[in-house]
Amino acid sequence: MQVVLVNPYELGRQPFGLAEPTAWLKQAGFSVDNLDLSVGRLDSDMLRHASLVAIYVPMHTATRIAAEAIPRVRELAPEAKICVYGLYAPMNAKLFENLGVDTVLGGEFEPALLSLAKRIRSADANEALGTVVNLAKIPFLIPDRAHLPSLAHYAHLRLADGIRKTVGFVEASRGCKHLCRHCPVVPIYQGKFRIVPVEVVLADIRNQVSAGAQHISFGDPDFLNGPTHAVRIVRAINRAFPELTYDATIKIQHILQHRSLLPVLKDTGCLFITSAVEAVDEEVLRYLDKNHTNEDFGLAVKLLNAAGIALAPTFVAFTPWTTLEMYIALLTRLVELRLVESVPPVQLTIRLLVPEGSYLLRLGGFRQLLDEFDGKLLGYRWQHADRRVDDLQLTLQDFVAKAESEERPRRDIFEQVWRMTHASAGISVPRLPQDLGYPIPSLSEPWYCCAEPTKQQLTAF
Repeated sequence: MQVVLVNPYELGRQPFGLAEPTAWLKQAGFSVDNLDLSVGRLDSDMLRHASLVAIYVPMHTATRIAAEAIPRVRELAPEAKICVYGLYAPMNAKLFENLGVDTVLGGEFEPALLSLAKRIRSADANEALGTVVNLAKIPFLIPDRAHLPSLAHYAHLRLADGIRKTVGFVEASRGCKHLCRHCPVVPIYQGKFRIVPVEVVLADIRNQVSAGAQHISFGDPDFLNGPTHAVRIVRAINRAFPELTYDATIKIQHILQHRSLLPVLKDTGCLFITSAVEAVDEEVLRYLDKNHTNEDFGLAVKLLNAAGIALAPTFVAFTPWTTLEMYIALLTRLVELRLVESVPPVQLTIRLLVPEGSYLLRLGGFRQLLDEFDGKLLGYRWQHADRRVDDLQLTLQDFVAKAESEERPRRDIFEQVWRMTHASAGISVPRLPQDLGYPIPSLSEPWYCCAEPTKQQLTAF
């Protein structure tokens, strides 16, 4: 029986979310093919022979693309059962049900996906599983990446001296201990996280190094949810591949709590850490339940600078609570901390997304700030009380998208954002200092999870 696993988009990375279930399905005797729409198009011949098509949605953008692709998948594979799985699948179950999808899987999805495939193979009349969210521990297998495009087709690492490195992608854990109200991990995992055994992670990395990887990007929601586990992994990697570098995502809270581990990360090859700072306003940080302050943000920068590890902060720059003054304060803080070159300009335009199930909906009075749920956006729309804030966000979003497509330097884009923002607030534009920081190692595909799909992404099928 033929199973086709489809990845709409995952930040330009070779998806663990296809490689891991491929290993499970092949071990059970299924024939498996992988389609990655981020680097290719739907393959009509492959789909024509499929009995099961399972579409992976680890993020908002992937979900938007999947919703557009499903009718075309149905045309190309009229006899196949269609399943959607991944972090964003359960919270959008109603959407997928309306599109004719009868199985939606979340959490540790591999056992249910395998069960579904077995039901179809045995012609079980009740093969549909409905919506299943599994948070139980599972026995991870070594991911099978043989059917995915080569690493050369995915995002690469850019170093300040112009050198580029091929990037591999692994997951050492899933879920998260924390309950940040805006985070899409929280409604599914509810404070739980699951580790991938060290030997599985190391074998996955070994296979990717053999395929050309020179740098590894860890996809864990927070690499230091399990600090002992993380240290074991990076030490094992460094022993096996001393020249291999890596990056990881770590909360500001964890950077401070586990500051003693920063030298270990540096010594084992960590080049930069992505951290969801989100805001510098204390009230907004409390609403988001981030468990750090603006002062903590500054201290984290200081600690990482001392350790020799770059920080790549991410933000939810526009929220219903954000004022023009708050936004200017955010830009000013980046100048003070010399982080202008460290922030992908798209991060300066991100608007708060409120999906179904978001813990923000539990916040007193928050629902009153929202309009109705928008099935196309896959979130609740909201309008700012100050029209100037929404106008600025749209203006900056359009400007940054065009500037990044032209590959303009981050400093130049920031300077224009600085001028446009002060003009929007009707105040004079302060002169920026010469020292705005320095370029840091970065991936060619910026980190974000809730941007609009591009026209190119929506025509990959």
